[in-house]
Amino acid sequence: MRALLGAARLVTLTGPGGVGKTRVALAVADRAADAFPDGVSLVELAGTTGVAEAVAAALGVRDDTATGSHPGVRPTGLAHRLAGSLRGRRLLLVLDNCEHVAGPVAELVDVLLRAAPDLRVLATSREPLALAGETLYAVSPLELPDPGSDPRLASSVQLFVARAAAAAPGFVLDADSAPFVAAICRRLDGLPLALELAAARVRALGVRGVADRLDDRFHLLTVSGRGRPARQQTLRAMIDWSWEQLTEQQRLVLLRLALHPGGCTPEAAEAGCADLELDVVDVVDQLVARSLVESADGTRYRLLESIAAYCLDRLAGDDPALRRRDLYYADLAEQARPHLYGPGQREWLDRLDVEAPNLRVTLEHTADPALAARLAGALAWYWFLRGRHREGQGFIAAAMALPGARSAELAAWEAGFAMLTGDGSDLLERSRAAARALAAGDARSRWFLALAHLSFGDVAGADGLLTEALAAFQAAGDRWGEAAALAGRAKQAMFQGDHDRAARSATRSLTIFSDLGDGWGRLQASDMLGYLAEITGDYQTAARLHREGLRIAEDLQLWTDASYRLSSLGRIALLTGNLDRSRELHERAMRRAGEQSNRFAEEFARVGLGLAARRAGDLDTASRLFEQSLAWNRRLQADYGVPFYGVTLLLSELGFIAELRGDRAAARSLHLDGLAAATEAGDPRAIALAKEGLAGVAAAEGSHEEAAALLDEAAALRQSVGAPLPPAERGDVDRITAAVRAEQGERASADL
Repeated sequence: MRALLGAARLVTLTGPGGVGKTRVALAVADRAADAFPDGVSLVELAGTTGVAEAVAAALGVRDDTATGSHPGVRPTGLAHRLAGSLRGRRLLLVLDNCEHVAGPVAELVDVLLRAAPDLRVLATSREPLALAGETLYAVSPLELPDPGSDPRLASSVQLFVARAAAAAPGFVLDADSAPFVAAICRRLDGLPLALELAAARVRALGVRGVADRLDDRFHLLTVSGRGRPARQQTLRAMIDWSWEQLTEQQRLVLLRLALHPGGCTPEAAEAGCADLELDVVDVVDQLVARSLVESADGTRYRLLESIAAYCLDRLAGDDPALRRRDLYYADLAEQARPHLYGPGQREWLDRLDVEAPNLRVTLEHTADPALAARLAGALAWYWFLRGRHREGQGFIAAAMALPGARSAELAAWEAGFAMLTGDGSDLLERSRAAARALAAGDARSRWFLALAHLSFGDVAGADGLLTEALAAFQAAGDRWGEAAALAGRAKQAMFQGDHDRAARSATRSLTIFSDLGDGWGRLQASDMLGYLAEITGDYQTAARLHREGLRIAEDLQLWTDASYRLSSLGRIALLTGNLDRSRELHERAMRRAGEQSNRFAEEFARVGLGLAARRAGDLDTASRLFEQSLAWNRRLQADYGVPFYGVTLLLSELGFIAELRGDRAAARSLHLDGLAAATEAGDPRAIALAKEGLAGVAAAEGSHEEAAALLDEAAALRQSVGAPLPPAERGDVDRITAAVRAEQGERASADL
């Protein structure tokens, strides 16, 4: 198998249910892990229909857009984002239980393999994926004992004996038991699951009793096999036999456990069986002893896929147990909701992550409008924090499609998610309509729309929403909401160049979020404060805030934020003269951004590498990196009709490089383009940077009075927003100023 993975990019393990495909895949993945420096990722697809979403969750790829002042750039679809995140990575992706979604799996795998040459995929399925280049490996049942040979050498006997000894302490393979064990293994075709089910009966029947009853059962099976393949008949017969031995209470509990595709906690099992008036945990323990249920230290129960499928076949579509399951997960989501806004944020995010397959199947199943609305409303913030914006939008839209489920709150969240993903048309108008429909006191929905507008680049549209939300939060005494609105206000002020207002709002926001213990909120507020500290030259404070932000981002798995924080730390290292550290941090940021297929974060890191190269005097490398980023920004500008964040910096940097190389015409053209973009954006600091560049060109051309005037204008602009150039960023200005003063000094001497 390891050799196959080395030679083939897609290997599919096939075979009937119960043959051990999953166990083989896990064993192969474990032994092959050293060959995949970027890791092995397991994606369990049993019970799910969203293949790309499941893969994204396993890989930690968030479905959110980059932050910044850009008007709702529509990202690529999730499949292509996954492809982008895997490009350049040597990783093994294990897709387990693909048969019920073989088509969608094949489509996704085709996209991934085309984009990521170093990716390998190991799939398990009862049928091939039917992709070109797919290598099939039929998982055979365990080796059977040959007549006359030592049965202990056969792997089927080894498994049966191990499981029988666990079920019936004291059981050993000896001269008396060996013939019966061999007969059982041959009768069950060496199917691991069938062997485990049979071994669980040894305690009650003895090994001879198990063998005798199998003879009777399989004699009947050959008469009424209903055309099933032999091994499928074998497994079905074994599960039938195990089912027939259960009490009515055990059957009911087993059926209800099958309703949880992600497994379940003892509390969930008890809630689903509340009407049975029995000791659910005791009954589950009995089922564990019969190998029908797997238990993880008594904290979580799950059924093997073959057992779960058997149970679901026996369950009527209108069984009341389904309603109890749906109610339990709606209650759980609502229980989690307030904890996602405080010190329990990480704990409850992790808990909802574990329950994600169960939450999805509940959302997909329920046709109760009230229940669907409860679930969608309770999970909206979870979807946002985990970066599953399309999933959130899709489930909210599906809930609202049910008669009577639509509400102004859900419509606002759906419109906000649409802006965050950039999907659909008339996004701004949809949001405005949703805002108008909100009740006066629904500050959180109004704030979420403001957040989406800021991410969309619509600063003006966010203004009124933030003002209304902040007033409502303060009137209601909602401290979390007040802090969130203040963080939004700080971001808005940064876009508008109002640094004093940004500092006041972000400082108050950080204080409240810190009091509340909300990691996400601290990350938002400290981001603004870290940037402000960098602007004013307080690099020690900026580094502290960015380090803290990086820790929070990694703890909450906000990987795009983590990339930006790494780049920000790289900027601080650059400004404090540690160029090697700056390069290291920016390279880490680029890798993290690449793993998320987030081009905005990747370009932010690339620009940082260019800045470090220019500081080191490597103009060729700096020019190449800046030109790559400028070309990407230009493509975006052509698509959306406005200059994007970073264009002015890139034009200025390329202009300075051209000036240093003596190409004054190119330098002037680049700085004029930068001035036009900065003027259109209305950013005083960017306008000042372009004027400083033009001053350099003027000085090089001998127009020293013009150069001096431009430098004075730039200094005044920076002073107007309280952000004079700190010493570490004055390299070009000091160089140009020195040239102007030298010329002025020479003229003065000549006049004497």
